[in-house]
Amino acid sequence: MLKRIAFTGFILLASFLTFQSCASLTDLADSLSSLHHLQFKLEGVEGFSIAGIPVSNKTGINDFSPQEGLKLAQLFKSRQMPVEFVLKVAVRNPNDGSAGRLKVNATLLGLSARLLIDNQPTVFGEIESPVEIPATGDATLLPIKFSLDLFEFFGNQGLDRLLQLALAIGGRNGSSSRLALDVQPRVSTPFGELKYPGRLTIVDKEFR
Repeated sequence: MLKRIAFTGFILLASFLTFQSCASLTDLADSLSSLHHLQFKLEGVEGFSIAGIPVSNKTGINDFSPQEGLKLAQLFKSRQMPVEFVLKVAVRNPNDGSAGRLKVNATLLGLSARLLIDNQPTVFGEIESPVEIPATGDATLLPIKFSLDLFEFFGNQGLDRLLQLALAIGGRNGSSSRLALDVQPRVSTPFGELKYPGRLTIVDKEFR
């Protein structure tokens, strides 16, 4: 009789724990499904250089010195035009507790970002380490460094057009309007990984 009572108690305890576990998993799934994806926007370019020649202080081709012009002409003749720059990406966490949303910090683990110039896919870039995006609704700026050879993708346009493109992006009056990022964000939250349905295109006009 005592064995039967003990066994019955065990079954009831197991059933209760199973119910609690299922309820917790359901709550977890509901919480995760209610989270909103992080939002991204291009904020600008800094530190643009062509073969080590800074262009952030230049507005036109005539701003290159004769020595710089000769160096660039020689590079173009050898079918090269290496550039480096930092693309600043603004990230916003909309899960700030407003409008009935959960207030949840998120950690951006990676982006696997492919750079597009004039809609032409070029090279990949990545954040250097995971970044916490606080649940404040404010933007966090992420620097992503890119190095590529413009000749590889745009060499058929000629040297002048190539330099004009570089100045339009990284010159004194340059902007990120001719750039876009094709990304696959990886984001973790206290409730688990926040999965995106697919790749996302980031532009400078609006948060996406």
